[in-house]
Amino acid sequence: MHGRNLGVLVGLIFTLILSLPSLAATTLKAARLWPSPDYTRITLELSQAAQYKYFSLGNPQRLVVDLRDIEMTPVLRSLAEQVGAGDPVVTNVRVGLNQPGVVRLVVELKSEAKAQVFTLDPMGSYGHRLVLDLYPGAPAAAKAAPAAPPPNIEKQVENAIAQASKPAEPEAKPVEPETKPTAPALKEVKLDIKPAAKADDRKKSQYIRLVTVAIDAGHGGEDPGALGANGSHEKDITLAVARRLKAHLDKQEGMRAVLIRDGDYFIPLHERVNKARRHQADLFVSIHADAFLKPTASGSSVFALSEKGATSAAARWLAKRENEADLIGGINIDVKDPYLKKTLISLSQDAQIRDSLTLGRAVLDQLGEINNLHRGHVEQAGFAVLKAPDIPSILIETAFISNPDEEKRLLDEDYQEKMADAIVSGIKRYFDNNPPLAKATLAQNL
Repeated sequence: MHGRNLGVLVGLIFTLILSLPSLAATTLKAARLWPSPDYTRITLELSQAAQYKYFSLGNPQRLVVDLRDIEMTPVLRSLAEQVGAGDPVVTNVRVGLNQPGVVRLVVELKSEAKAQVFTLDPMGSYGHRLVLDLYPGAPAAAKAAPAAPPPNIEKQVENAIAQASKPAEPEAKPVEPETKPTAPALKEVKLDIKPAAKADDRKKSQYIRLVTVAIDAGHGGEDPGALGANGSHEKDITLAVARRLKAHLDKQEGMRAVLIRDGDYFIPLHERVNKARRHQADLFVSIHADAFLKPTASGSSVFALSEKGATSAAARWLAKRENEADLIGGINIDVKDPYLKKTLISLSQDAQIRDSLTLGRAVLDQLGEINNLHRGHVEQAGFAVLKAPDIPSILIETAFISNPDEEKRLLDEDYQEKMADAIVSGIKRYFDNNPPLAKATLAQNL
C-alpha cells in the first residue's frame, strides 16, 4: 500500500513538472537594430529556433512580440539603447516578463508601419535568427489614391536595347536656301546660317545631359562581407571607398553619383538593382574587397555579368559567394517582390554586357596604375547584382582584404582616395569613347 501511494505521489510530481513552464532552454546570443532610410531591422540571434507570436496595437502604434522559453537578459534590454533619434520607424523598445516563461518585446513606432517577422536558419557565423523588418506605413492620402498600373518594363527594356543596337542614322544635310531674283527696290537680306556642327562638337554637346552613376557599397548590416586578416570588415571598407568615389564623381562636370547604401544596413541584391533603376542610373558600380582561401592572393579585379558561365573557377567561386549575401543578410522568402521578375528579366543582355566589358576594361586599366591586377582582363560570372538589363554594370574587387598587406592599404585614407580617383578616371575614359545619349525613361513609378 505504501509503495502504491509513493508511486502515485511520484506520478503527480512528474505531471506537475510537465505542466509548469519549461525552463528557459533558449539563450539569446545577440540583439541588433539596423536603421536604414527605407526600413528598420531588429534581429535577435538565438541558440535555438525561436518560439514566438506577434501582433500590432494602435493608439499609439506598437508591434508586440512574445518570446517563449527565453531568459530575460541585459542583451535584450540593450535594444532600447540602439534606437537613434533619426530612426525612420522606431521610437523606443521595451522588454518585460509578460507571464511565466514568456518575455514580451514591445516596439514603439513613430506611425503606422508594415511589419515582416520571419526566422532564419543558421548561416555562416550566425545562429538561429528572428528578424523584424519594419517599413514606414504609407500616408493616408497615398492609401486613398488608386494604385497606378505597373509599367511594362519588359517592353521598355526591349525597346531600349533595340535602340542601343540600331546603327546610327546618317545626319540629314542642311537644305541650301533656294535663291530667287529679288526686286531692285528691296535691300539684300543676309541670312545668318550657321554651319553644321562638326563631329567633335556633337560629341561635346552630348555631355550636357547629366550622367548618373549608381555606387553600390557591397554587403552591410547583418551581412558583414569578408573578414580581413586583422579583423576588419568588408562592409566598412566598401562604404568608405564608395563615399569617396561619390565625392570625386560629384566634382566632375555633368556627372552625379548616388549611393545605393549610405550606412550600415542590409539591402537585398535585387533591391540594389531596383534602386539603381529608380534613379535612372547610366552606370552601376559595385564596390567589394573580398577574401580568398589563401592569404597570399592579391591584386585588383573587375567583373561583368555572364549569362554563359564564368570565365574562370575563381570567378565562379566569387559569384557564388557574393550571391549568398541574401542568405547571410537575411531576406523574407515568403514575400514576393512584384518587380523582381521584371528587374531580372530573362532576355538578351548582349548590349548591356558588351558595354559593361568596355567600362570594366577602362576601369581595370586605371586600377593597374595604383595596384597589381589579379587578372589582366575583365572577368565574367553570374553576379545577381549586375543583372540590370538596361544599365552597364561592373563589380570591382578593390583588393583582397584577406591579404594583410592589402588590408592595411585598404584601411588607409590616402589609398582609398587613390582608388576612388582611379575608378573615376576609368569612368571618364569610358564616356569619352561612349558619350551618353538621350535615353528613354525606364524606371518610372517603381
